[in-house]
Amino acid sequence: MSAAVSATMSRRTMLAWMAATVLPVVAVVSRSDAAAPRVIPMRARRFVFIPDRVKLKAGETVVLSITAEDVVMGFSAPDFNVRADLPPGQAVKVTLTAGKPGTYGFLCDIFCGSGHENMSGLIEVA
Repeated sequence: MSAAVSATMSRRTMLAWMAATVLPVVAVVSRSDAAAPRVIPMRARRFVFIPDRVKLKAGETVVLSITAEDVVMGFSAPDFNVRADLPPGQAVKVTLTAGKPGTYGFLCDIFCGSGHENMSGLIEVA
């Protein structure tokens, strides 16, 4: 085999190896960046969630980052099968995916004092 043929085969082998190992990694990095869900910061304090309305698109996945400001509270979105305890001062991340269009409720499900029964909000899916 001549040196020119050997060099060409080495170059082809190296290019094939790079295509097989490097390109899939680049594709995975690009895909994960594009698929990062939107983060919606929320606060919970006696006796309100801020914001108390969250607007989503059908099929959209979001992360609610909820921080209780004063006492232990709960977050429950029954239609999304999501529930979390909210210790004061700690951001708790809750992931949910909007399904079909409609209006869905969420609420505090840990008694936090007089006025607790009105601590709720809406998730509006368009």
